[in-house]
Amino acid sequence: MTRLRGMVSLLVLLGLAGCSTVPMSSSTVQLTQAPSMPTQVVGIEPLPPEPGATPEEVVRSFIDASASARPGHRVAVEHLAPDAQRTWRSDESGITVISPGYATVTTETGAVEVTANPVGTIDDRGVFTVTTGTTFTRQFTLQQVEDEWRITNPPDGLIMLEPDFQRLYQELPAYFMDPTYQRLVPDPRYVIAGDALPTVVVERLIAGPSSALAAGVRNPLSGAVLRSAVSLEGTTAVVDLTGIPAEPSPLLGQISAQLVWTLTRLGNATIRAVEVRIDGEPVVLDDAPDEQTREHWSGVDPDAVPLETVGHYLTNGVLHTVTAGEPVPGPAGTGEYGLVDAAVSVDAATGESSFLVGIRPEAGGATLLAGPYDGALAPVLSGAQLSSPTVAATRSEVWVVRDGTSVVRIQPGAVPQAVTAPTLPGLGVTEVLQLSPDGTRAALVIDGPGGRGLYIGTVVRADDGSVALRDFRTITPELSQVLDVAWRDGGTLLVVAGAGADRTAPYQVGVDGWGLVEMSQSGLPSQPRSIAAVPARPPLVDAGGQIWQLTGGTWSTLLRGQEPLPGSAPFYSL
Repeated sequence: MTRLRGMVSLLVLLGLAGCSTVPMSSSTVQLTQAPSMPTQVVGIEPLPPEPGATPEEVVRSFIDASASARPGHRVAVEHLAPDAQRTWRSDESGITVISPGYATVTTETGAVEVTANPVGTIDDRGVFTVTTGTTFTRQFTLQQVEDEWRITNPPDGLIMLEPDFQRLYQELPAYFMDPTYQRLVPDPRYVIAGDALPTVVVERLIAGPSSALAAGVRNPLSGAVLRSAVSLEGTTAVVDLTGIPAEPSPLLGQISAQLVWTLTRLGNATIRAVEVRIDGEPVVLDDAPDEQTREHWSGVDPDAVPLETVGHYLTNGVLHTVTAGEPVPGPAGTGEYGLVDAAVSVDAATGESSFLVGIRPEAGGATLLAGPYDGALAPVLSGAQLSSPTVAATRSEVWVVRDGTSVVRIQPGAVPQAVTAPTLPGLGVTEVLQLSPDGTRAALVIDGPGGRGLYIGTVVRADDGSVALRDFRTITPELSQVLDVAWRDGGTLLVVAGAGADRTAPYQVGVDGWGLVEMSQSGLPSQPRSIAAVPARPPLVDAGGQIWQLTGGTWSTLLRGQEPLPGSAPFYSL
């Protein structure tokens, strides 16, 4: 897969208070600079400034020296004048990530101005924010100290080249609970590997979710305090907390699940189990031993899908499943309604497909029909335009966008309800809305002033039953002609977008905008137009009016060795 330039503007400008100019309007993503750097040194350490270096060379060397895993960035400090050495806060304020091809120019006043393409910013909690549509500029002033040029105005935080950031930092999912407490929700963080990593990650969990996600999830660890650093006993991490009731309760189970899933996904096999203690004593839970693994908390698996989850598509108004291309049972499978789009919700109690909605074109508009999966459908909503319906695994409801600006949710047997999204119309016309499997986020394709862009919004549910969609942020500024989007899992999106003149391609990107890559198109006879995905199932695309699935890096027909099946509008039940 070919990695896009700049990967998804990850500027990491976190708190550059000393910047004379930092023009960036960015959507917020989180990459965290750990408060305590690891004791284990990672990677290659930078070099001190060369004797006799020019001001521009000193500034460039200073930026290179930011790529250090050592506490205090001592080599970078050597590039500073004495007063700046005493006041510079390198490890407390975050990171600005820029692309490698930056320029330095000496101004008429003798300052060195850096101009770069920003990638993004990472705040002091490791949260990444994409930078969009701006140029990063900053002027450094220097003075001579014992005949050597040294910087007098360093930023509060680090400026780091994207390749260095990729080399030093790793992405980790910090898990929080969805509002129904049915599953965990990933919230990406970026930290340096090392001995302190488990402690840093738990501190991040206690501090809470990223600001964009906070209103849509729950944090069982809120209010807890670590009594000591997380320790390792073999492959078991021991987390000792205080500030939490020790008696058995749903809260202790939620905390345990949150810690187990987060700590056992640190990117290696070092931690396989977690022992949670309250004030020094192991928690007592009926359904889990002292040393807990992910298997003990499989019920809140962030990537779980119902066993009956199956792909669907439409051909000439007939709804089919990808299983042998057979029509679904009931009138939708006979073509009675002439559907052009559909969605299916799986009943959590039975695990079976239960609620079906479909879109039927009408003169001057479209009608949404709803009813049992294998039964008659009835009209529930009309509009001049209706987006593809979408479902989440945590609730039996379907969402659509009516006329490009109004979000509506439909529950079985209930009157359609508006989803509050007051800022959405200001972004443009919403063409696509897809709920995340956990129901806490929505990915949207919005046709705005800059073209068809990809946005993420947070689903916020109030105690009175009302629902809002807010905190929109763009995450792929490189892609201006997005056609469709699907959730591969709770933290990863698949996107179909323009890839040059008269060409479209599938892409993969993290929910925070980091890691944009073009996916393989091997096996596809033509360009994809729409895409479908869920965890643990092969992605589906509509290419050339045919349905294809991705297996082993190659797109193939639904039935191995047979001709491709005609179809469009693929989706998965959930």
